[in-house]
Amino acid sequence: MLTQEPMPAAFLGHGNPMNALEDNVHTRAWQRFGEACGRPRAVLVVSAHWYLNATAVTAMARPRTIHDFYGFPRELHEFAYPAPGSPEVAREVAEVCGRDRVALDEESWGLDHGTWSVLTHCFPGADVPVVQLAINALQPFEYHVELGRRLAPLRETGVVIVGSGNLVHNLHRIRWETPEGGFEWAARFDAAAREALTSTPDAVAKLRAHPDYHLAAPTPDHFIPLLYLAGLAEAAGRPATVLTRGLAYGSVSMTAFTLDMPEDAAGHGATDPGHEATGTPPSAEPLIAPEP
Repeated sequence: MLTQEPMPAAFLGHGNPMNALEDNVHTRAWQRFGEACGRPRAVLVVSAHWYLNATAVTAMARPRTIHDFYGFPRELHEFAYPAPGSPEVAREVAEVCGRDRVALDEESWGLDHGTWSVLTHCFPGADVPVVQLAINALQPFEYHVELGRRLAPLRETGVVIVGSGNLVHNLHRIRWETPEGGFEWAARFDAAAREALTSTPDAVAKLRAHPDYHLAAPTPDHFIPLLYLAGLAEAAGRPATVLTRGLAYGSVSMTAFTLDMPEDAAGHGATDPGHEATGTPPSAEPLIAPEP
């Protein structure tokens, strides 16, 4: 494998699937990230939506576009992201992680919306090969951080690594009528995660002890992709930086981080537009406006 300067890596808070079709402060940040990556050899995505009882990587040449949601407009259900796969990169993923730990999936999965909803902004031409790494639901947080560390050498071979999830993701508390802003507990956990990843990445796995963790991540699937960027940051010996931040619908964080993205492309940590959240949910939990 060729060796070069490490490609950028990221954790992107993908939020509502409709972000695939929208132009907003977060999708524009994803676009900046993609532009900063130039023309990578491939993209490896750890998506919250491939969550199963094994560790696997897609290894098909032509992954299908998976519409793993319901109730959205026809335009979204018909959206296609026809990026090629890369059996070669899939085998490299299995090799760096340990051949007994990663299965090669040659037919069952593809690209779910946790992947294509962000990559359509990062690489809109759908001409960069994409592989997905499944989240093994049976493994503890430390396993995922370690797997992130093991993946680090791929960045020196032209592979961009992206975690796609949401560090706050509680659909039971969601308030569709308040698209901007979040509950106070969501803001506290979002701030704690930002502090950890941008200063001491090895502390990210310890966030499960945070008093707001179980509200922020009632299921761990959307939080775990963040652990892969934490592992990459540990391997690099430097913390991540904020690409964009903000809360949506009360209980979803759109915060995103990058590692080794050129400073002139990273912006200054964009936020949601500064509109006050309106209305008080029946639970009487206070909503707050996005941070300035």
